[in-house]
Amino acid sequence: MEEYKLQWRFAHPKYWLAWLGIFCLFLSSLLPYSTILIIGRGLGRIAIPFANKRFHTARRNLELCFPELTAEEVDQKVKTNFENTGIALFEIGMAWFWPNWRIRGLSRVRGAEHLDKALREDKGVIFLGAHFLTLEMFGCVAGLHSPSHAVYRKNSNEVLDYWFYRGRMRHNKAMLDRKDLKSMLRALKKGQTLWYAPDHDYGKHNSNVFAPFFNVEQANTVSGTSTLARIKNTTVIPVFLKRLPKAEGYELVFYEPLTDFPGEDVIEDTTRINQQIEQMIKECDVQYMWLHRRFKTRPEGEPSLY
Repeated sequence: MEEYKLQWRFAHPKYWLAWLGIFCLFLSSLLPYSTILIIGRGLGRIAIPFANKRFHTARRNLELCFPELTAEEVDQKVKTNFENTGIALFEIGMAWFWPNWRIRGLSRVRGAEHLDKALREDKGVIFLGAHFLTLEMFGCVAGLHSPSHAVYRKNSNEVLDYWFYRGRMRHNKAMLDRKDLKSMLRALKKGQTLWYAPDHDYGKHNSNVFAPFFNVEQANTVSGTSTLARIKNTTVIPVFLKRLPKAEGYELVFYEPLTDFPGEDVIEDTTRINQQIEQMIKECDVQYMWLHRRFKTRPEGEPSLY
């Protein structure tokens, strides 16, 4: 695509800070993985005093989703979440610049038989994903195992958008705009795999419904998974990437495909999708993107949860 080629205008001074950041990411990618983890955690901790709004958002999300936790437990999870966010920043450089042998050496797969079975049957596969902090590394690890089409949102900075696109296309077949439903349907009809994450609150849209998510009964949720899954011979397989303890690397996890999906009721379908995402989050809750205002959109007349 022409828009994702290097352009002379990218040399404009307004992009110099972005280029400096990319150069720093390249340098950091040369470090040992264990060192990247240490620096990332430290950066995350240092950022806490400068990110009060994000800290409040993450704390509120965790309070709403896990009311059984004490205030001290919530605060500790938020601090650990910030540490994981710091690591995630360096993982961008890893995803963009690491050679494939280095990625393979730090990754393993669980549940690959679920995907392999679907591919043998020539099914279109929806990778039901979620916004974990390992998102950039997920694209690499999953792409090395099974390249897919992925749904994404353009970055407002042209230089960063170019690099994110370039980095994600290293191991995948195509990047589709999150509003490009026709291309998503076309990929599934051809028996392709499509990564789709319906767990962010993008505001009030026609494709959204309110469905339970953890302890929040009315969570604004994208209902597109149900629409996409109606394509003939398509299956939905939940998948995510978990960062392992210490410096062990990553585990790509495939769950069993959803059965009897989609159903007749879109709210019931969306509730099932949220339950699957909950199950993934429970495996590594501090690696989820809690800094996003997941419950910002409320039903008409209800007060803000933040």
